[in-house]
Amino acid sequence: MIQVSETAKQKVITLMTEEGFDASKDFVRVGVKSGGCSGLSYELNFDNKKDDTDKVFEDNNVRIIVDKKSFLYLVGTVLEYSGGLNGKGFVFNNPNAQRTCGCGESFSL
Repeated sequence: MIQVSETAKQKVITLMTEEGFDASKDFVRVGVKSGGCSGLSYELNFDNKKDDTDKVFEDNNVRIIVDKKSFLYLVGTVLEYSGGLNGKGFVFNNPNAQRTCGCGESFSL
């Protein structure tokens, strides 16, 4: 399962609306791909389609969809949003990551 903080929820809803998605029925697609300075990097997009192998979760009224492969890397992750002058945007607090890079956008197990 992936959890969504209150600040991330508010930002997700705002961005989805701006991009023409409906947060009550569309998804936040979260995934992992090879790359980044630590070996794996996070992906976050909006989607309105679900594949048969996708896992779907809902937390804090945000519908999250994860492909089967990425799910193994993301179990227990909390999606947060950090704004302000030093903010990074969306932040993945992943308990499975053993090492992360300075920018927080890539990790390794």
